[in-house]
Amino acid sequence: MRKPPNPFPNLKWIGFDVDGVMTDGGIIINDQGVESKRFNSRDGFGIKQLVKAGLRVAIITGRISGVVEHRAKEMGVTEVHQKALNKLDVYDQVLRSSGLRPEETAFAGDDIVDLPILIRCGLAMAPSDADPEVLSRVHLVTQAKGGHGAVREMVEYVLTGLGLWPDVLAHYLDPKF
Repeated sequence: MRKPPNPFPNLKWIGFDVDGVMTDGGIIINDQGVESKRFNSRDGFGIKQLVKAGLRVAIITGRISGVVEHRAKEMGVTEVHQKALNKLDVYDQVLRSSGLRPEETAFAGDDIVDLPILIRCGLAMAPSDADPEVLSRVHLVTQAKGGHGAVREMVEYVLTGLGLWPDVLAHYLDPKF
């Protein structure tokens, strides 16, 4: 695991892989070919807090799934890149179109297909059950496994680093809430 330079003052964009990060990596396909995924509600609440804080949040996944579009919409994530067979190409396009620099970005991935982004972004994160090659190259490894609160840990780490987590807590601790 690498120690990041302080990524927080300039962090503007955070991307997430889906299978193995936002889910436990399992894919359920019924007899009719309809796919299902299990998402963690605390992870989703965390992503909503990133959106609310004004960070650009994106999903970059190699698969195509209607359930991912639906989940993204629920969380307020409008930047969804599916069938990203070369995730680095998508990431590079995001950088070009937005004018962002790699050090202004964070990414969460769990497998070797995510490495090209993870070794380039400012803050690389992975769940504890990620591939060993990934675990050895990221800045943050969560205690939780993918789909079991890992994203929420990442969100709290980022929002704490940006100095925004106390505001999130204060909102919910306010007796007028």
